[in-house]
Amino acid sequence: MNIAVFLPNWVGDVVMATPALRALRNHFADAHLIGVLRPYVADVLAGTQFLDEQLFYDPRARERALGSWSLIRRLRSRRPDMAVLLTNSLRTGMLAWASGAKRRIGYARYGRGPLLTDKLYHRREDGKYIPSPVLDDYLRLTAAAGCPSESPRMDLATTLDDERAAAAVWRRLALPDGNRVVVFNSGGAFGAAKLWPTEYFAELAARVANDLGYHVLVVCGPSERKVAASIVAQSGHPRVKSLAEEPLSIGLTKACIRRSRLMISTDSGPRHFAAAFDVPVISLFGPTHIAWSENHYPRSVHLQQDVPCGPCQERVCPLRKHYCMRELTVDRVYAAVAAQLTEARPAKAA
Repeated sequence: MNIAVFLPNWVGDVVMATPALRALRNHFADAHLIGVLRPYVADVLAGTQFLDEQLFYDPRARERALGSWSLIRRLRSRRPDMAVLLTNSLRTGMLAWASGAKRRIGYARYGRGPLLTDKLYHRREDGKYIPSPVLDDYLRLTAAAGCPSESPRMDLATTLDDERAAAAVWRRLALPDGNRVVVFNSGGAFGAAKLWPTEYFAELAARVANDLGYHVLVVCGPSERKVAASIVAQSGHPRVKSLAEEPLSIGLTKACIRRSRLMISTDSGPRHFAAAFDVPVISLFGPTHIAWSENHYPRSVHLQQDVPCGPCQERVCPLRKHYCMRELTVDRVYAAVAAQLTEARPAKAA
């Protein structure tokens, strides 16, 4: 049996899809699972054993090999019996239909209902979708495929190369045992509205280093190097370091988070890395509904400032004031950090 799984396009959503992938892998143990995914999220799943094959696809890429026609040809050559769409777009509905898959399971959105054989529906009220965890939505799709109930626990892995890269960072930056390192993630691909002010991160880093005696490591993506470096500079503390000058990769970020004591993050993909590796995480929410990205991780603390204009779900603050993040104070976040760090620390190898 061949099963094509259309994976989400966002890093965090791919992590939240891992319980669904585990459900498919466990139930269809002898099946050939084919992941259809964007190239830039492939490293999220590196080291895991959920998929037997990956087909890269990106309609925005210039390479013809990543285009729709190429994907259809590759899928049809695999003769999928079933397609499970963790995506909601009309385009992926058309691709699943064109693949020749006999069963096509997905949510009936954006007019793609006729392209599906098994249609699911998101809950709505007054014409608007009710915020609910996408992780649960993914598991509903696997239930429709016949999989038994599955834990919402997320799974990730690191490769040997990832661990070697993290060990090299630890040496270069003179970082101590991971139990003495707190990771900060200040970025977010969604948009500027999700970002907590750089100066707030810097003040928090200085307080974590000065008052609590921990080292701080600021992780970042390629477009976030300047912000990470600015947090280090503004903190003015020698125990605050960043990956700004390091060769960056998703694998390196995973490995650094895996060996840390605690993570403080915006509502972005890397916060789900922490949950998948059982690292406590404090997530800072601004314009987004917490319910959409709730991952059911018991060692997670969600902080969100109650403001009249939010959560608005906008990528850029419509008011240009950013109240939701600017009014989430350093004192409030620091109190949550201190509470986490004063708990008994688990033994963890660096």
